[in-house]
Amino acid sequence: MRVGLEAFLLLSAVLFSIGVYGAVSKRSAVQVIMSLELISIAVMVNMVAFARFVTPDRGTGWAFTLFAMVVSAAEVGVGLALVLAIYRRRHTAELPELDELKG
Repeated sequence: MRVGLEAFLLLSAVLFSIGVYGAVSKRSAVQVIMSLELISIAVMVNMVAFARFVTPDRGTGWAFTLFAMVVSAAEVGVGLALVLAIYRRRHTAELPELDELKG
């Protein structure tokens, strides 16, 4: 049995859908960041799948995926640092309660 491109694209679509649902429906900033990570993982699965099935002789898809993983890790680090700073100042990480941009 061989897994084709369609299976990877279906997996990516499911991950992307779960990530969009989580980003829209969740109230906690940490849960929204995790949902955004699911979206970026779906993009990475797409890149690896197309690199494997469309251009298997070139390494560009793998290189882009590695770069996306590094950017994603930096995004999580900065995002969690911001959430921690907001929590220390306001004692909450719920997004509806963080609607003011005052200093």
